[in-house]
Amino acid sequence: MAREDRRLEPALAPACGPVSVEWIERVDASIGRDGAHQTLSRGQAACIGLAGLLTAIGVALSPHAALIVAHHLFFAVFLLGALTRLAAACTPLPPTVAPPLADADLPTYTIICPLYREAEVVVELVQSLQALDYPRERLQALIVLEADDDLTLAAVRSLSLPAFIQVLVVPRGTPQTKPRACNHALERARGELVVIYDAEDMPDAGQLREAAARFAASDMNLACLQAPLRIEDPGFSLFLPSQFRLEYAAHFEVLLPALVRWGLPFPLGGTSNHFRTAILRDQGGWDPYNVTEDADIGFRLAAAGYRLGVIDRPTWETAPTTWGQWLPQRARWIKGHMQTIAVCLRGPVPGQPRNAVALALTLAQSVASSHLHGPIMAAMVVLAAIDFWPDARLTIASADLTLYALGWGASAIAGARGVMRTRARPKSLHLFGMVFYWPLQSLAGMKALYQFVTAPHRWDKTLHAPRSGGHSAPHHTGPLGP
Repeated sequence: MAREDRRLEPALAPACGPVSVEWIERVDASIGRDGAHQTLSRGQAACIGLAGLLTAIGVALSPHAALIVAHHLFFAVFLLGALTRLAAACTPLPPTVAPPLADADLPTYTIICPLYREAEVVVELVQSLQALDYPRERLQALIVLEADDDLTLAAVRSLSLPAFIQVLVVPRGTPQTKPRACNHALERARGELVVIYDAEDMPDAGQLREAAARFAASDMNLACLQAPLRIEDPGFSLFLPSQFRLEYAAHFEVLLPALVRWGLPFPLGGTSNHFRTAILRDQGGWDPYNVTEDADIGFRLAAAGYRLGVIDRPTWETAPTTWGQWLPQRARWIKGHMQTIAVCLRGPVPGQPRNAVALALTLAQSVASSHLHGPIMAAMVVLAAIDFWPDARLTIASADLTLYALGWGASAIAGARGVMRTRARPKSLHLFGMVFYWPLQSLAGMKALYQFVTAPHRWDKTLHAPRSGGHSAPHHTGPLGP
């Protein structure tokens, strides 16, 4: 064990000089700015309290009128989401091709891989990093571990790591979150560019080169490039993985490229976002108290006047296969989006039309839909059953039927188009399964709302298993489909 501890010592040394204690303290204190460490401002809490009181009074005085108001609200939210997805599916991909750079012209690159309780997939992560096509002398990979994660520390100690991979152990502290770990790594980053990869990620071998070429061909106002996240086909049909795969395809292959084409910012994915290191440091890194730090930093960069973009070469991920994996992860995402909305509304975003529109089309619409869909649909089913029972006749408003057909049709078109852009074929059964997947979001939304009040900074960990049977994701070999 003494030998193993010694071999970690060089990797624990700072990669760019002494660690700035002031910088670390500034990050741990939410970088001296408004952030998710404050759940709601007094004004926001007062507005929500007043809205809740008025809602309770309305329900008590006229339950039927309250249901009509809720129905109209759901109608508006669902219609906004459907029209956005339909417009995105009809929007051509933005131009993403940039002249490749010679090895001598490539910038230095830092990869940050924050891990917690990921001993089972460490070997696969190291293999994925070694498969990257980038000059090793210009590459630095930091595997970031928590001090209390003995199993993952032991797994890393057992490996013979290549010289470009270093190990960084984050000192104990609060909050114990992924963005806090990333901030400690950012202080030691040597690269002009930096990218985040999660433990289960399998990035395309040429992804770093494509991002470097795009940054070189763009002005300095381009702060971040998001690679598409693609869900691997597990080889068998399960409800949650198939819906997860469709959801990711619609989001990363259709919606985000459309937002770029429309000149709007977007919430970044939790991995495979490539930053200019200097800009990221200037913005203070990630908010350690936000459990979707990716969404937060995307809108924070936009509010500061920077642009976001997308690239073609993907990162492959595995999907949650069980309810126990899916629910905590989805609840954390919804809670983090609520945190991000609250922070954005306290900042400059409401006074910036493009950023405000993007916030409404992405996070606000998603959070509202997550909370409204299940309860409203349950109420409508109950009312339909009551209407059907006396005379076996069912009356449903034509507007409601049209809305639901439009919502499913727009989602199916976006999902199918996204899958086809990955050179795969969408399956009809999976597309029809969307209508059963949507109400599940409300269960996650209920948990997210509860934790938003009781445990806003709690990070529910998603556990990952090694890829089974040597299954590997397909490699990207050329431009995307239309």
